Formats: sequence, structure tokens, C-alpha cells
Amino acid sequence: TDETPLLIVRLADSTGINASGTGIGHDITAVIDENTRETLVLNDFYTADTDSDRKGSLRFRLPRLEEGPHRIRIRAWDVFNNSSEYTLECRVVKRQALTIEHVLNHPNPFTTRTRFWFEHNRPGEELLVTVQVMTVTGRVVRTLSQRLVTDGLRSDDIEWDGRDEQGAPLGRGVYLYRLRVRTVDGRQAEKLQKLVIL
Repeated sequence: TDETPLLIVRLADSTGINASGTGIGHDITAVIDENTRETLVLNDFYTADTDSDRKGSLRFRLPRLEEGPHRIRIRAWDVFNNSSEYTLECRVVKRQALTIEHVLNHPNPFTTRTRFWFEHNRPGEELLVTVQVMTVTGRVVRTLSQRLVTDGLRSDDIEWDGRDEQGAPLGRGVYLYRLRVRTVDGRQAEKLQKLVIL
């Protein structure tokens, strides 16, 4: 992860989650590297799911972490004052060049719609993503561009309907696509992959 990762926690309990801190010390908390003097109280960041008061999630941007391994211990309570803990381990690396990995489209092969996925090392930053779909001879038949900001390291927000620039469906066969990602400060990375239309 980078130096200020986004902590995302999903909570569920058959009796309900105590997010009000009722009871002394019964808060949703996170402790980084066993530093209990700086325990993070996360009650205000918890949001119950709209369809249930027994589950929900919280999102919290952690304070700046030093490079290297870290342990984050998360504790939550149910409404009957039973607690549960989970320990998350992560490694912070210095922000370097933009990297993209695990570039794919799903489904592949497809008939009418597919979605482009990739993982990157710039969560929380605005990224300009361009996908160029090409014939195997290299002729560009469709270009998709989108600005994205992702909380985590994965993006799957670019959907394509299998049509060319004029809106006509492409014929069956094998195509190539180039996925290019650029940051606001001009760093960029790209990968070339194959897709199949049935």
C-alpha cells in the first residue's frame, strides 16, 4: 500500500453492531502497530447498510505510515457488548512510478458487453484511463476514455458495448486492446491484451 492507505472494514453481527460506543471502551477501534496510546476511534465512520441494521461498513483514511510492514488491529462490539478482533497486516512502499497489473476484460470472450479491469498503485488519485480497441493488424476501431478515482487498488469502471466509433457492432473475432493509465502529474503506464468477440 502507499503511505496513507484507505482502511475499509465490513462488519456484520446477528444482534447488530454497537456503533454508538455505548459502554466504556465499547467503540469501534483500530490500533496501528500496538500503539494503544493512539487508538483510533472509528464509530463516526461506520454506516449501516440500508437494508439491515445488523451489518455495514466503514471507510477511514489512515494517518501517514512509515515505509515497511505494519499491523492494524481492529475491534468492534455487538449490541450485547461482545467484542471481536481482526488483525490486518500490510506493507507500505514508497510511491514510485505508476504501475498497472492484472489487466483484463470480463467476460472474455463476450457477445454484447465487457468490462475492463486493472490494478494500480495510486488509490485516491485521479487517473485518466484510455482503452484503444484494435484489429490484429493494429487499426484502432474504438477508443474509450474516462477519468477515475478509486478508493482501493482495483478499477472495473470502464464498460464497452462491443461497438466501433460509428456505433456499429464489431464482427466476431480476436481483437487487441491497449489500456493506458495516466496520472495528473504525467506519469503513465500501459498494457496490451487480447479480447474475443463471439
